[in-house]
Amino acid sequence: MVGLQSDMPSTIASRAASTFRNLNPAVFSARTMAPLTFSRTLWPSTTTSPVRLITRAFSTGAGDVVEKIQEKPSICTADELHYVSVSNSDWRLALWRYSPSPQAPPRNHPLLLLSGVGTNAIGFDLSPGSSFARYMAGQGFDTWILEFRGAGLSMQGLNSKQIKQSANAISQQIKAAASATNGSFSAGQQSNISTGAELSMLGLNSKEFEQSTNVLSDQMEAAAKSAQQSNIVPGALEESKISAVKEDTMRIATVWDESKLVMKLTETFMLLSERLSGFLSEGQLKIMSAKLFDQISKLIEDSQLSERFNEVRGNLSRLLETRQNSGITSQIRDLSQRLVNIIEEGQRSVSPQLFDLQERFSSTIEDFQKQLDLIVKYDWDFDQYLEEDVPAAMEYIMAQTKPKDGKLLAIGHSMGGILLYARLSKYGFEGRDPRLAAIVTLASSLDYTSSNSSLKMLLPLADPAQALNVPVVPLGALLAAAYPLSSGPPYVLSWLNYLISAEDMMHPKLLKKLVLNNFCTIPAKLLLQLTTAFREGGLCDRSGKFFYKDHLHKTNVPVLALAGDQDLICPPEAVYETAKLIPEHLVTYRVFGAPEGPHYAHYDLVGGRLAVEQVYPSIIEFLSSNDSA
Repeated sequence: MVGLQSDMPSTIASRAASTFRNLNPAVFSARTMAPLTFSRTLWPSTTTSPVRLITRAFSTGAGDVVEKIQEKPSICTADELHYVSVSNSDWRLALWRYSPSPQAPPRNHPLLLLSGVGTNAIGFDLSPGSSFARYMAGQGFDTWILEFRGAGLSMQGLNSKQIKQSANAISQQIKAAASATNGSFSAGQQSNISTGAELSMLGLNSKEFEQSTNVLSDQMEAAAKSAQQSNIVPGALEESKISAVKEDTMRIATVWDESKLVMKLTETFMLLSERLSGFLSEGQLKIMSAKLFDQISKLIEDSQLSERFNEVRGNLSRLLETRQNSGITSQIRDLSQRLVNIIEEGQRSVSPQLFDLQERFSSTIEDFQKQLDLIVKYDWDFDQYLEEDVPAAMEYIMAQTKPKDGKLLAIGHSMGGILLYARLSKYGFEGRDPRLAAIVTLASSLDYTSSNSSLKMLLPLADPAQALNVPVVPLGALLAAAYPLSSGPPYVLSWLNYLISAEDMMHPKLLKKLVLNNFCTIPAKLLLQLTTAFREGGLCDRSGKFFYKDHLHKTNVPVLALAGDQDLICPPEAVYETAKLIPEHLVTYRVFGAPEGPHYAHYDLVGGRLAVEQVYPSIIEFLSSNDSA
């Protein structure tokens, strides 16, 4: 969560009370909506008997079994854990598999579950008594959950021998972060969670976390630095450096390693011109390079040096805008050398209290490059999920299960449903078979312009400068840090809970597990694309030219679109905005919730107390009617 406005709690609180009253009546009289029957059972029992969980194989591709093991990561509660490689990347995506019950009716198609943005498989399998995935397996469906790149147990850059070890490590980190939350947080505990599993999985340390987000409190930042610097607070450390410089200015001068600084600065400029070319537009590249130049210019006070610096800056900017080619490398290196010389000259001319200029220059380069490394490390968007992750998972599942018609069933929650809509639209436009027998979307829409979705808080990230200043949003760490303030006195952030679950709908222990274990880190690049769903025309591809909702009417796939009456993230009117575009004979639209209660928020359709009795049967009925071979 970023960019929360000061009036957000009161706004959400008021909307929570009026969502049902203010909805357009047409939404509730949609063409295929059936009346709902509500039960007052507080905690439904599971319809399936407990199943002994054994991992059967780790896999990196169809037919490529890496290792058969008797134990799997403790965080994974599926029957099997598989890995599938993604083309054009070094990612290996985790697939949780739940075997169908032999007592259930045989099914013709496997079932793929897709979760929301920045979430993992745990949301579909919170506990034996509240497991959407286990329920579907109990109904006879060979059920698979895909964890997208950057989520859960998915891995990057690992070979087959490292997968098991890394998966177990991630599992332990997630559990450790969750167990640290006991309703009372010290600054140190908050720091540990801030650098939890979703960051450790991709090699981030606490400094990178603080630098990339700029959203945690000063106290948490101080605690993180304190842990790394043996209880030396940043201010004291800076003072000690200045004191050391004053004591022996000649010693500091000998520390100046010109060749290393030139190399580091050259690498930074090359990173801007080459490795980021696929991520940054020309305008964004200018913003990013200008940011570095502005930071360096603040180190130079001498007017004569500033003039020389601005000349070098102009030459470098022109080179960066040409992007990488074989002819600019030596020129960038030469200009980097000139820039280092200017700083070195400034080192000799400034007053004694600024004799740490060299150190500041080195630190500026290092910190900036860490930010660039974060952008490169989290270099994926919605289209890559759509064009690479989902197809890789579908191909692998069908290779394992071999459905007769080469299709599968799919259920998507939140962004997972958006991905399914986008696939139908894209394949309909191209005249291709999406290879989906039927889909169910839970709280999903391609167009949020007609709704008051709380996700509008992400809109500031539509500004490239803001997005590049915050290259990732560690949603899991932020929610974990905020949880004590939302679940216990003085309940400062209690309104956050209503974004996830309506009052009394989700068991408190399951809500806690969901908040602490289900959320991961989100790239700004992904959020940049998702924010287009709040603009005219709705969600579009990375080029900004293909609007996914424009071709949804061309699909021939049956769709069940479900909404929760008090969903503040994807309100019913947003769900209806997309559902109405699908051919009438193919779509079924339903809203769960009643004026007097119970109510359904964003996650209640999957893990709410009454979902097993009210929501799941509708899904089973729909999938069963579309499961013919």
